[in-house]
Amino acid sequence: MSVAVINYDQPMRWEPDSRGRLEQAAISLYGERGFENTTVAEIASRAGLTERTFFRHFADKREVLFAGGLLLQELIVSEVSGAPDSLPPVDAVAVGLEAAGAAIQERGDYPRQRQRMIAASAELQERELIKLAALAARLAEALRERGVDDPAASLTAEVGIAVFRIAVERWNEEDEPGDLPQLIRDSLDQLRAVTAGR
Repeated sequence: MSVAVINYDQPMRWEPDSRGRLEQAAISLYGERGFENTTVAEIASRAGLTERTFFRHFADKREVLFAGGLLLQELIVSEVSGAPDSLPPVDAVAVGLEAAGAAIQERGDYPRQRQRMIAASAELQERELIKLAALAARLAEALRERGVDDPAASLTAEVGIAVFRIAVERWNEEDEPGDLPQLIRDSLDQLRAVTAGR
């Protein structure tokens, strides 16, 4: 019977914030070379990590740009679910979208860099639409759990996601990005004005 020998004199390889380093390396490389011309090996190398470490954090090089989507989805759904029962469905959705806007804004320039990468790639634009459709479906489910019947739940969710997407696009285009949650509120108010015939 053999026994494994552990050498405690060798320092353990510790990779502080490897996920963040990979994210930054990918954004830099996508900006320099374009998404299509960047490999996982190049991202890992730029971050000072291995490809194996990359795949511990991300399924593929696209997911570097979409990995936070699930957290954002859970934040929105949680806020919608926790909104006061007295709120109309569209206002409950607004609560969730504004919370998401605040979370995006806290990430500094990263969301704007991310959006530029997506805008430059048809493959990434398609992925973004798929993720937004999944978010709309989850949002409709949260509204149904609040007692909103279909088609109102699905309609409200889809409209909410459209307002969110357009507000984020406008925020990304601003020279000096302002208050994203306020921009989301303003966009919803504009929609209400249009539907009210004002």
